[in-house]
Amino acid sequence: MIDPMKVVSIHPYFRIHPGKLEQVRPLLAELLRKTGAETGNLYYDFTLSGDVLFCREAYVGAEGLLTHVQSVATEVGEMLKCADLIRIEVHGPAGELEKLRGPLAEMNPEWFVFECGVTRESR
Repeated sequence: MIDPMKVVSIHPYFRIHPGKLEQVRPLLAELLRKTGAETGNLYYDFTLSGDVLFCREAYVGAEGLLTHVQSVATEVGEMLKCADLIRIEVHGPAGELEKLRGPLAEMNPEWFVFECGVTRESR
């Protein structure tokens, strides 16, 4: 079981430019391939609502998230040619968020500090 006091999640929302969804889909496949190989990734998936694409993702600690950001920089750059980043949230324990504030400052995320929760053993 992963200690919830080490889990950091990031939640970017993209608005896809008109007519660009078919250009985005191959980028999603490459993002999934790269992220699937990262040992610090806990989950990574995309959902779509109209023209808004949401990525739900979590990592073991700030280090896991920073490794991911570096790994997918090229693909995210390509994505931003087809979509606008309209919102980004980063969730996690205060100590882990502090490690991210400098490196993620350019993204201008909204920061959410872990308050409480329920953790289950693997079943």
